[in-house]
Parts: sequence; C-alpha cells; structure tokens
Amino acid sequence: MTQVLLLGGTFDAYVLSTLLSEAGVPAVYSYAGATQTRRTPALPMRVGGFGGVDGLLAYLREHGISHVIDATHPFAAQMSRNAHAACAAAGIPLLSMERPGWSLQAGDQWISVPDMQAAAQVVASGAPPRFRSVFLAIGRKQLAAFAHQASEQRYVLRVVDQTDEALPLPCGSYELIVARGPFALEDEMALLKRHAVDCIVSKNAGGPDTYAKIEAARALQIPVIMVDRPVLPEREQCQSPQQAMAWLRQRL
Repeated sequence: MTQVLLLGGTFDAYVLSTLLSEAGVPAVYSYAGATQTRRTPALPMRVGGFGGVDGLLAYLREHGISHVIDATHPFAAQMSRNAHAACAAAGIPLLSMERPGWSLQAGDQWISVPDMQAAAQVVASGAPPRFRSVFLAIGRKQLAAFAHQASEQRYVLRVVDQTDEALPLPCGSYELIVARGPFALEDEMALLKRHAVDCIVSKNAGGPDTYAKIEAARALQIPVIMVDRPVLPEREQCQSPQQAMAWLRQRL
C-alpha cells in the first residue's frame, strides 16, 4: 500500500503536492507551522512538529507511510536529520528534494560563513568597512545571533508574517518589513537605497523567489555575508518536483 509523507514548507513542496494529487497518489502534506501565511497544498495537511525522531518514527508506523519526501527549507536542518534517522530505522525510502544553492557570480562581494553566529561576528567585527545599515534577510528564527550588536548599527528585517512577539534585538535598532517573495530587482534596489544598506546577511537558500536581493547587491556593489547551508547526512536527492515524481513512480 502506498502512502507518501511530504515534508513541506517550500514552494517546490506546494508544486509537488499538486502533482501528487493530480496523479492520485495517496499522500499527506506535513507543515511545521512556522509561518502563518502559507499556500494551501492540494493534499490533506497536518501542521506542527512530530516530537523528534521517536515521534516521527511512531507517526510513520501508525499511518502506514511507505515513502517520505523531504521538501523542507534547505536550512530546516533538524527536521531533515530527524527524517533521515526515522526513515533509516523504519526501512522507508527517503528522498530529499533540494533546489541548488546560489553560486558566486562576477561582481559579487560575498563573505562566506558557516552559520549565523559567524555572520553576526562579521557584522560586529568592526574591521573596515564598518557596517552600519544591515539588511537581515534571514527570517525571524535566527535573529538572536544579532541580539548583542553595537547600538549604532541599524537593521532592516524582512519577515513573512506580522507578529506581536518581541524580537531579540535592541528596541529602536531595526525597521520591520512584512513581505513574501518573489521580489523584483527594481524593488530590491529601491529598498537597499532607501535604507542606505551597506551589508546584506542572507542564507544561501537558492531558488528564484528571493534572488533579486543578491542581484541588487551585485549591481550596487554591496557586500553579502552568505551563510552556507548546514551539513546533512548523505541521502538520495533530487532538485525538482518533476524529478521527485519520477523517483516515486520507479518505486510504486
């Protein structure tokens, strides 16, 4: 019996949910619920975590899951690690659908760092050039790394959802923008100029929706502190919803 668990949270996962539904493949779309604004997938949906590896393993067995496709965000490292461990324990095939990361282009001024803490250290280093207006295009979850920066620094934050939760940054040190991509190049350039941004902090998320900020930085000669993707266990991978469907057809 076929029952697919699709671990979602990306646009590609949404596209795959449509392909699975159109093909009549029994599947459920699992969403962490980190953001309030989301596209509604074309599959039955569950929202929330599983409770670690043991919780996910119990879910796989209880619901008769036959295949798992991990289409979470490239930086949702813990979920991907849990999926790898649970599928290995249950003997269930696992496929990771991961879009390619962005690559350095002529004119880019990237400072590559391994994680967000290292990015915050570069921002705070004080070495020339001293960054004073920093665009944190990293979402809300990892802002704590920048909580103790110099008071003269200003931050521009862009998040998907409005929230009443206090952000872990000094009061008055940031301006909050609520918006969801895709973003146009001309709009990104206008944003960077309007806020006199002299540095961007970005995850190497890949994909077209948020790449315009990287193009804008290149055009305006603004340095980008680029956070590398986390290191994950070796697993079978593909790069598109169509490839994921081909993988699944081979196993049905």
